[in-house]
Amino acid sequence: MSLSGIRTIAYSSLSASQYQISVASSNVANADTTGYTKKSATQTSVNYGSSGSGVAIASVSSNVSKYLLSDLAEATTTLGAATVTNDFADRLQSLFGSISSDSSSGDSLSSGIADLESALSSLASTPESDTLKAQVVDALDTVASQLRETSSSIQSLRADADGQIEDGVQAANDALNAIAELNTQIASAQARGESTSALEDQRNTALQTLSEQMNVSYYVNSDNQMRVYASTGTTLVDSKAHELSYSSATLVTADTVFDAITVDGNDVTGAITSGKIGALIEQRDETLPAAQDELDELASGLIEALNAVSNSGSSIPAPTTLIGPVIVSASDTLSATGTARIAVTDSSGVLVSYQDLDLSSYSTVGDLVDAIDSIDGLSASINASGQLTISSDSSANGVSIGDIDDSIGSSGEGLSNYFGLNDLLTGTNASDISVRKDILADSSLMPTASLSSDSALAVGDAALTEGDSTIAQALGDALAGDYSFAAAGGLGSTKSSFADYAGDIISTAASSATSASSALTTKETAKQTLDDSFSSATGVNLDEETALISELQQQYSTAAQLLQVVNDMFDALLSAAQS
Repeated sequence: MSLSGIRTIAYSSLSASQYQISVASSNVANADTTGYTKKSATQTSVNYGSSGSGVAIASVSSNVSKYLLSDLAEATTTLGAATVTNDFADRLQSLFGSISSDSSSGDSLSSGIADLESALSSLASTPESDTLKAQVVDALDTVASQLRETSSSIQSLRADADGQIEDGVQAANDALNAIAELNTQIASAQARGESTSALEDQRNTALQTLSEQMNVSYYVNSDNQMRVYASTGTTLVDSKAHELSYSSATLVTADTVFDAITVDGNDVTGAITSGKIGALIEQRDETLPAAQDELDELASGLIEALNAVSNSGSSIPAPTTLIGPVIVSASDTLSATGTARIAVTDSSGVLVSYQDLDLSSYSTVGDLVDAIDSIDGLSASINASGQLTISSDSSANGVSIGDIDDSIGSSGEGLSNYFGLNDLLTGTNASDISVRKDILADSSLMPTASLSSDSALAVGDAALTEGDSTIAQALGDALAGDYSFAAAGGLGSTKSSFADYAGDIISTAASSATSASSALTTKETAKQTLDDSFSSATGVNLDEETALISELQQQYSTAAQLLQVVNDMFDALLSAAQS
């Protein structure tokens, strides 16, 4: 071989060694860079004809397993979902509070109801005590406030989830655009014959970012272009990014209907079942509404049970006017049987006038109103809002209603309860439950006595007795006794006390929080295991790279020495030729 050929080989070896040292040094420098994978410069021999003429760097690549990368993307998706689920489970549990083993202490709905039971028990012993009445009203207001505030907080959590969905969609779009842009850069680099491994690392990192937000499928085609799809096949990245579109709601209530997440006008909400966005959708649309349903079942049960009792009683003195919240019209059919007693009493509960009404005699609400209006000392009408109103003609007297054996409607309610004339609680669910405003302002208006049903009752007799504990005791019994709750949220239909049902709600939330925490730990472990496997397969081993650099430096030194020898020989030949 000629000296020229040897020098060419030495130069190529020198150049290849220098390039490989540069690649190895870059590996060392980026060992802690997120998403960076070990690069390897592939060396190949260069031949002219049948003779070798040196070496060259054929390519720079990283050895990334597509199967491991796919598993890592899936683990990233499930971990993102588990993180969101755990966060919201903790926050929901905090809303409901905690209880002790006897459910009578702690900061929770259950303990609040237990306090109300205790206050009613005290009132039943001394029903004439204004102080004890005030304590019952305060305790009831506390429970109602807890229900309203918890309901509002649940909707706030839903609003937060909705806002995070919009943020997640933006993060997903950023990742989609990054993948599309990197596809373009990779195609350009390939056309120039340059290495694309660093760009592929960036693209894989963008894929992991996308996977954290939502579940996707993807593949890399023969042109080294990544294609990304939603789980239902909707294209997210082809020759360009197809962005997701979503705007969060400005106000979130239990009745809010949220917009769909769309891609090119197509609804893909149902395709996002995992990742942070998928978990946020589940929290907003399923988990939190289920908690709201449980809370509403508790609140509506309280309203129904306590109002049924309060409508069978009266305060002393009886209220001057009774107004029912139920909207009716005079032409409404009245399906009723039995007898209801409506009386006018003075400030001491002494009977002024009364009449027992045979409800089966009236076919419409208007007929009933006319009959009540004809009672001496009373006026009855349906006001402009459609509410039945019964008033004493004298401001010194009041109106009280007693159930003898009356039954109205399919539920067989008493007259006062059917129209809600003496409700203790207003509202329909947890979002609006409240103690009736006038009772909240003046606790002496709380019903504690029942109108006498004595058939021999006469004007001048005591129709309402100050020491009557019937209603206070009945309220306590209704609260502590078994109530039939319908299936709601994660709770099945059951019969239990209100405190126990509230405890079930709290326990369900606590159990969900525990499960979410356990699931998060499992997903974190699985993700870390895959991270370790990926790092082991593609990461930089500093010891190996340091040893490689030392070896390459030795090769570089050898090639340099060979080149020096060849140059010296050329100089010697040149000197010999000139002498």
